Amino acid sequence: MSTASSIDAFAKVPLAPPDSIFKLTAAFKQDTNPNKVNLGVGAYRDDTGKPWILPSVKKVKADYLSNENIDHEYLPILGLPEYTSAAAKLILGDNSAAISEKRVVSAQTISGTGANHSAGAFLSKHYDFAAFGIKKQIYVSSPTWANHHSIFSNVGLEPVNYPYYDKNTIGLDFDGLMKALNEAPKGSIWLLHACAHNPTGVDPTAEQWKQIADVFAQRQLFAFFDCAYQGFASGDLNKDAAAVRHFVDKQIPLLICQSFAKNAGLYGERTGALHFIGKDADETERLRTQYSVFQRAEISNPPAFGARLVSSLLNEPTNFNQWEADIKTMASRIIKMREVLYDQLNNQLKTPSPNGNGWGHITSQIGMFSFTGLNAEQCQKLIDKHHIYLTANGRISMAGLNSSNVEYVAKSIDDVIKN
Repeated sequence: MSTASSIDAFAKVPLAPPDSIFKLTAAFKQDTNPNKVNLGVGAYRDDTGKPWILPSVKKVKADYLSNENIDHEYLPILGLPEYTSAAAKLILGDNSAAISEKRVVSAQTISGTGANHSAGAFLSKHYDFAAFGIKKQIYVSSPTWANHHSIFSNVGLEPVNYPYYDKNTIGLDFDGLMKALNEAPKGSIWLLHACAHNPTGVDPTAEQWKQIADVFAQRQLFAFFDCAYQGFASGDLNKDAAAVRHFVDKQIPLLICQSFAKNAGLYGERTGALHFIGKDADETERLRTQYSVFQRAEISNPPAFGARLVSSLLNEPTNFNQWEADIKTMASRIIKMREVLYDQLNNQLKTPSPNGNGWGHITSQIGMFSFTGLNAEQCQKLIDKHHIYLTANGRISMAGLNSSNVEYVAKSIDDVIKN
């Protein structure tokens, strides 16, 4: 009996390196040391180091599961309408002119990652690069969320780094950023972190955002906002949306990628949104119809469960008030950990800082992550000697700190710097 000959269809596919964060998490899980600390995880943990289901989410989930009238039919292609409209109001504001003028196209996405992917792929296909005489590129901060590079490369957009982080000050390289913007090609696409920059925790001030927006308007640049931490950064939903709203008010061409993974603790539900702001009714309708065709081919119909939960959080006043309180609980705990870590390093242990100017950057940075300024060798010592897991660039997740481990972490940092 003859058999079909086999072919090595994938013989030239190389083995890919493991994802650095997941590799770090796997090493942490295998570590049996009782003092181990995971500062690499990008998810909120409570003061006992456990995942926290928000009380507001528990309530809307219970309401959802008790509702026998909810079916499992397909959602519309662009998602649950009451979810997408409420998500747009959350980021743009209830009184947004863009909303009242019907210049917003909103679509449900597979969390913020899906929004970034879909936005990048849509721009790669439809953005008129040729009209501006520019390459298919997107400018991203140096550094940025590592996945940005992979996402955009996969959809045909070449990521180009722009100056952002100053390792000498452990802060924003505002002069470098402004110089790059002022020299940017007309029509070029620039990715901006709306708040709580990942991975540095370094954000422009309100005044700096205004100056950045002015250059965008003057140079006719396109703003690609990634907003993964609204409310989670400062505890104030409106404050964390201020940069986006200012750009919209100045009528700068833009889109917004939005995630409810962090601020609602819905990491596994993959609930996000993508918002295009059209310049007029004609452009808005063309964007809506073309993105509908695009989404149909990408995922056909988005998942319902997470969208229904968030819709209940956003549209029912009692639930929304509880959710705001939950957000403040998370943000306040992280801010408290920043204060304690700063006090331990700067005042109690008198640890020499990486830039020689103290540890003020710990409290001036915002959001889940902080760039400590530690070098790769010091980070490896923290892992090997003290069982504290963090990325080689010195980024730590403030959510991994709690009242039981923050002093141990501070003493360990002090040890690897002094020794």
